[in-house]
Amino acid sequence: ILIFGILIMVHELGHFLTAKLFKVKVNEFSIFMGPAIWKRQRGETLYSLRCIPLGGYCAMEGEDENSEDPRAFGNATWWKRIIILAAGATMNFLTGFLVLVILVGFSAGFQVISQPVVDSVEAGSSLEGYLQPGDRLYRIDGERVYIANDFTTLLSLDLARDGNFHVVVIRDGKQVTFPRLNVEARQLPSGDGMSLRYGINLVTEPRSLGNVLSYSAKSAVNYARTVRLSLQMIFRGELGLKEVTGPVGIVKTIADVGTQSRSVSVGIWNVLSLGAFIAINLGIMNLLPIPALDGGRIVGVLLTSGIEGVTKKKLNPKIEGYIHAGGMVLLLALMVLILFKDVIQIFV
Repeated sequence: ILIFGILIMVHELGHFLTAKLFKVKVNEFSIFMGPAIWKRQRGETLYSLRCIPLGGYCAMEGEDENSEDPRAFGNATWWKRIIILAAGATMNFLTGFLVLVILVGFSAGFQVISQPVVDSVEAGSSLEGYLQPGDRLYRIDGERVYIANDFTTLLSLDLARDGNFHVVVIRDGKQVTFPRLNVEARQLPSGDGMSLRYGINLVTEPRSLGNVLSYSAKSAVNYARTVRLSLQMIFRGELGLKEVTGPVGIVKTIADVGTQSRSVSVGIWNVLSLGAFIAINLGIMNLLPIPALDGGRIVGVLLTSGIEGVTKKKLNPKIEGYIHAGGMVLLLALMVLILFKDVIQIFV
């Protein structure tokens, strides 16, 4: 709940700060939803903390209705409105990146950083005779390899669903392609159970400011790619409602990750790493072009601005408001459905 509260606050803070920057009037800045348990008026803005730990909002003047106030959101230029709407997701991305920088930069487990470059190939490995020392792993089944962990992650996903992998490496500055590699994994004991090994060792280098920032940025991109792949699997029907989780399921997952770790320090590291993933996940989900989400509102601003530019007439913002209200009802219905599913799975 604390992690959710922080991520929601950061998201809404992005909207709030950019609205203030562009002199747009903010009527209320709220953390969570429902009845207020604390509120205070500061200038033109009411600051509140509400009792239901889901959501939050930055209520700006004239968001979904006409307002004569020249500082209303609807009266701001289109590009300012888009920046304000995108600022929440941007803050989520930035939060996830900063958490990764802290984890990579200060964790004892990152005294060295593995690069996706082959150091050696073990005898008997299914990759022996194909990969060579110095090869930089570049793509697997069309997906870029950004960090060392991507190699095992993409192999475990088996995106082609046929047990064979289209592997591309950079060798001596040129791309070398292995179109149908059958890569066999070995299960080996690790600190938390069993791990998969594919019979290659990767190059490591001492931790420095440059590679900490680079590794953290690439890890953030990798997290975003994981969300995109999950969405693709949902749209293709490969994942159903049973695999989709909401706030209750995520809180349980975070708790499980923390309590099942082999030590408190590892538990904190794992929880924070999952928090970074959730932050980036929230940023991406909010930018989807769905009514009521920031992405849907950005699409609405672009459409209405284009229509107004052609017709030279200002559209009634209530129309767009009704569309977003309908989208919000559908999203809330989906959230309730997922909520019940998560609660049932906890006790079954």
